[in-house]
Amino acid sequence: MSGPLSGIRVLDLSRVLAGPFCTMILGDLGADVIKVERPETGDDTRNGPPFAAGESAYYLCVNRNKRSVALDLKTEAGAGIARDLAAKSDVFIENFRVGGRREDGAGV
Repeated sequence: MSGPLSGIRVLDLSRVLAGPFCTMILGDLGADVIKVERPETGDDTRNGPPFAAGESAYYLCVNRNKRSVALDLKTEAGAGIARDLAAKSDVFIENFRVGGRREDGAGV
């Protein structure tokens, strides 16, 4: 998609509403948005109603114009990939609680 943000890469580690809505707008404006989700369960909103064709309409609404990758940020391998993606991105968006990126409190 072309737009005023074409050529800008955004790494999206956000969840639920505020962060995904923000990165959706950036994607709508042409940014290349890479959304990081948990393996197996994905974003929290993937399983919430209402459903359209078997998928969460809410999830689809705020996550359009994004690519998605599943990474386990609790592992060194997953955290390393996230760091590599962040180094290659122009914008980093996250909305975790302070110290909430990993259960053990270590940052990405």
